[in-house]
Amino acid sequence: MHRIKTSLVLAAIGVVTLALWAGAYVEQTGSRMAVAAGRFLAALSHEQAAKATYPFEAPERLDWHFIPRPRKGLPIKELKPEQRSLAFGLIASGLSGSGVLKATTIMSLEQILKELEQGGRMIRDPELYYLTIFGTPTDRGKWGWRVEGHHLSLNFALEDGKIVAATPVFFGANPAEVRQGPRQGLRTLADREDRALRLLQALDENQRKSVLFAPKAPADIRAANTPQPPTDPAVGVAAADLNQDQRAMLRALIESYSQDMPDEVAQAWLQEIRRAGPDAIRFTWAGPADRSQPHAYRVQGPSFLIEFNNTQNGANHIHSVWRNMLGDFGIPLAAR
Repeated sequence: MHRIKTSLVLAAIGVVTLALWAGAYVEQTGSRMAVAAGRFLAALSHEQAAKATYPFEAPERLDWHFIPRPRKGLPIKELKPEQRSLAFGLIASGLSGSGVLKATTIMSLEQILKELEQGGRMIRDPELYYLTIFGTPTDRGKWGWRVEGHHLSLNFALEDGKIVAATPVFFGANPAEVRQGPRQGLRTLADREDRALRLLQALDENQRKSVLFAPKAPADIRAANTPQPPTDPAVGVAAADLNQDQRAMLRALIESYSQDMPDEVAQAWLQEIRRAGPDAIRFTWAGPADRSQPHAYRVQGPSFLIEFNNTQNGANHIHSVWRNMLGDFGIPLAAR
């Protein structure tokens, strides 16, 4: 455990150093990603690079998931210390500071699961997170990259130095709250859960009637491992029917997701929401208004979909995702 925590701290130091260095020369996030990805690939052996790279149009680019399963790409486990710093530098280029903290904490929860399960059937390893590069990192043409492992999936597509897609974005946490041991009380995704609960509890009786889509929460989020989000119409209470304070709570909930992304991505998401009309956003809940009981929620507008589920392991196991209703992976939804 000590070795893993030390490794994460050293990686974080490497992230900060690389980000400061790159930021002095490159302003645009897409260009920073190309620099970080290029440096990462240049540090790999021929065999490692072969595992880490695929053509941009490879079907593998769309094969995302958050379960513990074999993956294509190069795992952190197989990297030398200097390569790890560059790998975490690339990961950091796709996240804000709060996002980096959440991602690395999610990785570290694998060690807690390993200790809790004591020889369970699942392989739990904080180093089984895979980096995959699609195409050639450059400011000309198309390329993309992914980091993925249990409860974490970040997917980016770039064209001519600009990020054209940053979804699906999945963050999960098991345990959602660490209830024993030296990290007791840790809640990796507390903001995503607590802000939704505050909004739910602020609704009046009539609003509560329209916000519930099911008395019992579904077993999981919808459309996992699919290249595009579900297209069912949004349900629940509309933002147009909220008062000023409730609208502020809804914005805060949405921002608990967007604020974990690089500023350019976060601002693009929020601008899309404003262009599409925030009054059309709907918030819906399933299950009791109690985080100790199985519950789920969705926030959906014309341009985006948030799904959150905490039903497994006695309502102590979170799945959360942001998807683009215009099309994930940079592929227009109508094209599929």
